[in-house]
Amino acid sequence: MPCDPLPGLSAYLESVDDAGIAALYSAFCKQPETSSLLAICDQLFPRLENAMWQDGNLDQAVLKNYQAIVRETDAWLQKQENDPRHEFVVVIPVADRPRHLLACLRSLEKLRQAFPWGRLSVLVADDSRHAEHILEHQRMLDGFDSPELHCEYFGQDQQRQRLAELDSDCQQALQGVLGNVNARRFWHKGASIMRNISYLELARHKASNSKLLFWFVDSDQEFRATDEYALNYLFHLDRLFARQEINVFTGKVVGDPPVSPAVMAANFLDDVQAFLARLTHVEPNARCSFHGPNVIYANDAAYHDMAELFGFKNEQGHFDYHCPLREAHDHRRCLEEYAAGLNRFFDGEHLTRQTAYEFLPLADTQAPARTVYTGNYVLNRAGLEYFIPFASLGLRMAGPVLGRIIAAEQGNGFLSANLPLLHKRTLAEQGRSEFRSGIEHQGAYSDISGEFERQYYGDVMLFSMIRLVEQGYPGNALSEKEIRDVLEEVEAGMAQRYASKRQDILSRTAALDALVNDTAQWWKEDEDVLVRMRRFLESMNRSFGDQALGVRQMLSPEHRSQRLDSMARALQDYRGERALWRQLLQ
Repeated sequence: MPCDPLPGLSAYLESVDDAGIAALYSAFCKQPETSSLLAICDQLFPRLENAMWQDGNLDQAVLKNYQAIVRETDAWLQKQENDPRHEFVVVIPVADRPRHLLACLRSLEKLRQAFPWGRLSVLVADDSRHAEHILEHQRMLDGFDSPELHCEYFGQDQQRQRLAELDSDCQQALQGVLGNVNARRFWHKGASIMRNISYLELARHKASNSKLLFWFVDSDQEFRATDEYALNYLFHLDRLFARQEINVFTGKVVGDPPVSPAVMAANFLDDVQAFLARLTHVEPNARCSFHGPNVIYANDAAYHDMAELFGFKNEQGHFDYHCPLREAHDHRRCLEEYAAGLNRFFDGEHLTRQTAYEFLPLADTQAPARTVYTGNYVLNRAGLEYFIPFASLGLRMAGPVLGRIIAAEQGNGFLSANLPLLHKRTLAEQGRSEFRSGIEHQGAYSDISGEFERQYYGDVMLFSMIRLVEQGYPGNALSEKEIRDVLEEVEAGMAQRYASKRQDILSRTAALDALVNDTAQWWKEDEDVLVRMRRFLESMNRSFGDQALGVRQMLSPEHRSQRLDSMARALQDYRGERALWRQLLQ
C-alpha cells in the first residue's frame, strides 16, 4: 500500500475475510479522505458489534479490539481540517444530586476513553436549592474540565441572565414554558423548565455551528447499558444525524424503570406477595433457594400497572425475586436483605422488574418515534424548536406528550433506536435518591401521593393530546370548547380507571399486611424484618389511602376544575408560545 495510516485497522482487516471492506481500505490508503474512512466505519463497526455480541454474550476480546480501532480512527479524524463529524453537547439538568452527578460524569469520561468520537462538551444546568450542593457541583466540574471533556456550569445566576435578556412581554408570554422569571424561589423549578431554559443557552452560544448535537440526559443515568462500556453511542448518533433527515432522536433506558413508582405499585405488590408466599413453604435455616439460573427481565409493559393504555399486553403474572447475595446464606438472611431494599420502591427502584440490554443490529431497531424519553434524547439545532410543553403545570408524561406533537409534525424526522442508557434511581449506601420531586420522605415513611396526582393529570394530558392531534392540533387552531370537551371526556374515563387501580392497590396492601403479620409464619420473631415490612405497608397506605394529600386532591371537584382550567389554557396558549419561541431561536 502507498501508506498505512491506521495500522491497527489494517491488522484487523488482514485477520478477517471481508473483501469489500479491505477494498475500501486499500482505496483509502491511496487517497486518505475523511468521507472514505467514514464509509469504512459504516460497514466495519456494525460487523464488529455483531461479532462482539454473538450468541447474546459479550466477547471481551472483540470488544477490546473494537475500542482500539475506534480510538485509532477518531485520532486520525481529529487531525483533519475537514472533520465532518458532529460536535456533541451533553446537557445534564441536576437538582441537589452531587453523588448522582459524579457517577454520571465519571461514566461519560469512561465512555470517552472507550469510544472517543469527535468533540464533546458538557453543560450542567443546576436547579439545586442547597448551597452546599451547588458548591459541590461547581467543584466537581472543575475537576472534570479538560481538553477531552470540557465542562460548563449553567447555574441560577446564568439562568436569570438568559431570562433577563427577554423583554417583559416575552417573559409573560412564555411563563408556561420558562416559569416565573421573577420568582424569589428560583430552585427546584422542575426538569421540564430547566430543559427549556437550557435551550436558550444552547441557542445563544452555539448558533454558528450547524454540526452541533444536543444530548439531554438525566443525572441518575450512566453512559452504558451493561457492566461494560460496549455501546458506541457517539458514533451511532453522529452517523444517524449525518445520513438521515432527522431533527430529534430518542433512546430509552435499561435498569430501573423510567416511570413513576405511582404507576407500578400494584404489580410490585403482586411480586412481594408471591415472594412471601413462597417463603411460607421453606425452612428459614435452609440454603437460600432464590438463585434460579434464569432471570426474567421486564419488557416495556411489565412494570406499568396500566400498560394496556399504551397498547401493551402483559400476560405474565408475578416476577420472581432473584437474591443478589453471593456468600452462602439461608432463607432468613435472604428475607433480611429483601426487607432492607423494599422501601427503595418509593424512589423508583423495582426489585423484580428491571429491564436489561438486548443487542440487536442498530439498523434493525430504527423506527419512527412517538415518545421522547426525556432522560435520553438528542436534538440538532432545528430540533430546539421543540421545547418541553406545558412545563409550568408540573405534570408527569411530558416526554410522551411532546413526542406526539413531534411525531405529528416531523414524521420520519423523529427517530428511535436501541441506544439505551443505564438508569440507577437510588444510591446504594442510602437506599434513596438524593432528590426526587414529588416524593415526600417523612422520617421512616414515604408518601408518593403527589406523584400519583401528577401522573394522573399527566395521563389526562397525554391522552387528550392524542385525540387533539387526530383533530389536527397543534397545526390547526381549535376552539376553547373543543379543547375543554376533549379534556373533560378523557378525564372522566381516566378517573374510573385510576379509582379502580387505587382500590386494587389498597386491597393488595391489606392482603399483604395480613400475611406479614400472620403469627403462624416463621418470620414472626424477626423484629427488624417486621419493622421494615410494616414501614413499607404504611407508606403504601400513606400514598394511596383516602387521607393521602394527592388522593384528596384527585377526589376534589375544586382541584379537578382548577387542573382542567390550567390545562385548557396551556393548550390554547401553545400555538402562540411556539411562534414566539421560533422567533427567539432565530
